[in-house]
Amino acid sequence: MEEVGETRKIQFTGKSSYIVSLPKQWITELGLKQGDQIRMIRKGSSTLELYPPKFESRTQKKEDATIEIEGEEEASSIVRKLISLYFLGYKTINVKPKNGRLSVPQRNSVKEAVKRMLMGSEIIADSISGITVQVLVNLLELSVDGAFKRMLHLAKSMSSDAILAVKENNLELAQEVINTDDEVDRFGFYIIRQLKIAIQNEHMLKEMGFRNARNCLGYRLIVKNIERTGDHAAFIAKDLIEFKKPVKKEILQKFEEMNEFCLSVLDDACLALFKEDYYQAEKTIVKINQITKFEKKVRDASKSLKDDEEIYRVRRMTENIRRVSEYASDIAEIVLNMNIEKTLKKYD
Repeated sequence: MEEVGETRKIQFTGKSSYIVSLPKQWITELGLKQGDQIRMIRKGSSTLELYPPKFESRTQKKEDATIEIEGEEEASSIVRKLISLYFLGYKTINVKPKNGRLSVPQRNSVKEAVKRMLMGSEIIADSISGITVQVLVNLLELSVDGAFKRMLHLAKSMSSDAILAVKENNLELAQEVINTDDEVDRFGFYIIRQLKIAIQNEHMLKEMGFRNARNCLGYRLIVKNIERTGDHAAFIAKDLIEFKKPVKKEILQKFEEMNEFCLSVLDDACLALFKEDYYQAEKTIVKINQITKFEKKVRDASKSLKDDEEIYRVRRMTENIRRVSEYASDIAEIVLNMNIEKTLKKYD
């Protein structure tokens, strides 16, 4: 965010205190009021820093939220509302019936969503008259970077395991890949929640390690690409469960090579993100163009196929693997946008 400076005169009051006034506009923009506490830190011999109250202490009105559920409301609608409030940073979410009581499917949908999707959340009350969900995780307990790295690791493992499941015709492993997709989504939802909180509060923004609010938007788009990487691994696993047949050995070998390449460029793009390296991102985008060579190898290996079902499966698997390279390219493009200013020549 742009730094704004003001010059104010120090005044003497009482017997041992000095005071300095703050601009009204700053107070208004930060949402402060008379009586709020300001934390002051002395750094070295020449710097004083002022911090407004922690984000949590200034948003007490937003700590609790209540969803009123209609008698016939669909489970999917309830879950969408629950996720939206989780994203907005509410600490306690009450789900109550507008009239009567919650049905068993409605209660089960809330409990399943908390278990599968909302990281750091627990159900602390559950009855026919309502469910209370509490978000217990501390804002800085699991950093955005830490959550993202774990999410990336899971998505990459899903891709490798999906190919291995096809190679071994292992339906159990394929099902495990599908189940892991929920875990990837949980990390994604958690990160989005943190980003929404950060973008509303400059103090939290800096504590989470972001230079500006624009970078939060970049991270949001990157997280979506990692979510989609996991989705395509799950598609490959679902394909195996549906057809219950292995792919021919010579074609599978080409798939393995193609998948390794896609995961390597995804690694390169994310490394550029962590290093905030514009030039690394640029090199990654150029490297991704090599994906066409791997696609050609798959096509050449599958020319002998006659069965329509096999041809369909190979095309679908090729598409699912190739999309990972596209997500890597999207991530690298976002890294370019986030770091372009570092490449500008500075003039005195």
